[in-house]
Amino acid sequence: MAANPSTTLTGRGAGHGQAVGPVVQLAPPARRPADEPAGDPDTAGEVARTALNAVANDLTARAGDADGTLAEVLTVTAQMAADPQLTADIAQRAKHGDGPATAIWDAFDPFLEKLAGLGGYLAERVTDLRSVRDRAVNRALGLPEPGPARLVAPSVVVATDLSPADTSALDLGNVAAIVTEEGGPTSHTAIIAGQLGIPCVVRVAGATELPAGRLVAVDSVRGTVTLDPDDELIAAVTHAETARASVQGTAPATHTADGHPVSVLANVGTLADATSAAATGAVGVGLLRTEVLYLDRATAPSIDEQAAAYRDVLAQFPGGKVVVRTLDSGADKPLPFATQPDEENPALGVRGYRLARPRPELLDDQLAALARAQQDSDAELWVMAPMISTPAEAAEFAALARGHGLTRVGAMVEVPSAALRAREVLAELDFVSIGTNDLAQYTMAADRLRGELADLLDPWQPAVLDLVAATARAGADAGKPVGVCGESAGDPVMALALIGLGVTSLSMAPAAAAEVSHAVTGHTLAECRAVAAAALAATDAAGTREAAQAAVGGRS
Repeated sequence: MAANPSTTLTGRGAGHGQAVGPVVQLAPPARRPADEPAGDPDTAGEVARTALNAVANDLTARAGDADGTLAEVLTVTAQMAADPQLTADIAQRAKHGDGPATAIWDAFDPFLEKLAGLGGYLAERVTDLRSVRDRAVNRALGLPEPGPARLVAPSVVVATDLSPADTSALDLGNVAAIVTEEGGPTSHTAIIAGQLGIPCVVRVAGATELPAGRLVAVDSVRGTVTLDPDDELIAAVTHAETARASVQGTAPATHTADGHPVSVLANVGTLADATSAAATGAVGVGLLRTEVLYLDRATAPSIDEQAAAYRDVLAQFPGGKVVVRTLDSGADKPLPFATQPDEENPALGVRGYRLARPRPELLDDQLAALARAQQDSDAELWVMAPMISTPAEAAEFAALARGHGLTRVGAMVEVPSAALRAREVLAELDFVSIGTNDLAQYTMAADRLRGELADLLDPWQPAVLDLVAATARAGADAGKPVGVCGESAGDPVMALALIGLGVTSLSMAPAAAAEVSHAVTGHTLAECRAVAAAALAATDAAGTREAAQAAVGGRS
């Protein structure tokens, strides 16, 4: 899709594919009330509580109607709305004379400042928390909730950023693409767009100044928004999307064109995700996120509860492989019963496997539940720990898991130290799976909130690919599988490069599986290696991507 630089805005691509459509701007956020009358303090407090409870209940209901990542994020956002400290602060402000909407607005400020100051994953919650505030403020004022306009035709939704609540309120059948002025490639907007298969470009300067109705062409691979596309460009987008649609329904790949074994698997987070993935042909799961079992709870789920949930997911893939990631709590997924106090930088703190240090019973119960589920299943259960940093941690986790009778034990490679010592890590394990989102963050020391640093989070960064290559070489030498379950696996060109580097399985949002499988089965291992070699020879992310695309011979 060639673009005229004079009429093109650039950002960071996410989601999948391209689209052309008219701009629909998201309704503006709420504003702090000006001179709101105070009224009776008790009445003001009750109005504020009612508004906040209504928002929390609405988010919880939307979570029940959603699937996967969107459902998980809505659940956590509902928890924010019901935070007792926040509720108490609002009541105190109302008692001191603030009107209900003013009390809500001002009570949120210190929470927003704290999240923004923490950086990393937690800072990404700022958009979500602002959305809760704005919705509660408008309810308290008797105004409609801010959010998306009604879409009557396929449109390009443009916003400063989209909260999960905004996304859940969209008529997704009429969302041709999403463009945001803020956010980053690993923001909730980008991740949800990837899950839903919607073209998306984030961090586009000037996007919110586009007039409603203006025709734009959105390219999620190149990260461009072309204004007033000409007939040639519209035809090119239409042709590309027709070609992409034609491969939908392609069975998940099990090998390259010349028979080299490669598995294309699904990333799932809930039973609904697993059922949907299985219904669309997925033969296995490369990443089962287990955090959803722990969200919106005051205490950890019991072994019986967990075993039943895992058993239900495994039942969707008889004879197939299901890779379960143990609890990845901390950072952006704090749990009321396991939150660590006073962490200045939670992304570098007690998260993932490290939670077993202060709370070993959480991991022990989870492994016991997985072992119990395995006994009643025909699926191949593989289990891996997130945030493994050293061979000693790998050995410790392997001993714990095998002590429960689990036979296929691995770890996530998200930390550069694990990639650099992949041989020693793999000596303790049966497999590893690379989480490219976190690997990019930790390799490039780039906060995922800082959209202006989004180029550093690009999975095509040569340093990130070097670490992937090193891990894959260690796996090949040890004769052990090395998978990739980060978002980059859902890019067809990147998928070919990863295979060329030696990766043995690719796990992604089910929406990307058909296109990736089509690319995999259409290329030989030698061609994949040529793509990888071209990528590794480049010196920056843009050059790496362009070299890989050129080696493929155009878009896959």
